[in-house]
Amino acid sequence: MFGMILAAGRGKRMMLLTKNTPKPLIKVQGLTLIEHSINALKNAGITKIVINISYLGEQIKSHLGNGSKFGVNIHYSDESKGVLETAGGIIKALPLLGIKPFVVINSDVLCDYDLSNLTLPENSLAHLVLIDNPKHNPAGDFSLNDTQLTLADTKTYTFSGVGIYHPTLFKSYLFEKKLALSKVLKAAIAKNQISAEYYTGYWQDIGTPERLELANK
Repeated sequence: MFGMILAAGRGKRMMLLTKNTPKPLIKVQGLTLIEHSINALKNAGITKIVINISYLGEQIKSHLGNGSKFGVNIHYSDESKGVLETAGGIIKALPLLGIKPFVVINSDVLCDYDLSNLTLPENSLAHLVLIDNPKHNPAGDFSLNDTQLTLADTKTYTFSGVGIYHPTLFKSYLFEKKLALSKVLKAAIAKNQISAEYYTGYWQDIGTPERLELANK
């Protein structure tokens, strides 16, 4: 199985910290954010990794290389000509990800979810991990009907940034470049093609300097 780490974001809310350093190379507990992501995949037995890069992406490539020093095999999907948003970035990387389901995680999220537990149920094109709504996203993203992901209803949850996807989920969008993942997911939700689970373990989005300080504590 392949894993993909989303690392092409600009990190605008983290300026001045990200003025000269790409957000994935900011350190938490002595390790860069992206190394935490690599370790999470490696610990789950996923050693073939694709990383999309854009802003100051050469610094990420220089730091990680081909991944051998981390015990993994890294390939890069370069979005330096323009960030494609999440789904657009995944679509651009599909030739590197193969034809089987693959795991995608955000480089700016710390989570102790065991990625080896991620499986794609029958008839699902994606399976997402949901968490309780954090303070910065009180309205949540989606609701959950048993194991079926639904649009936000009475009880909502936040998408953790952790999920497993089948390439078929994106087949109708292959000629779109800049594309939000929410558009793809909502279309598939309408067809009952997305499953999900609720997770109560550690999760922290490193989206602001304040959350970075919290994670380092």
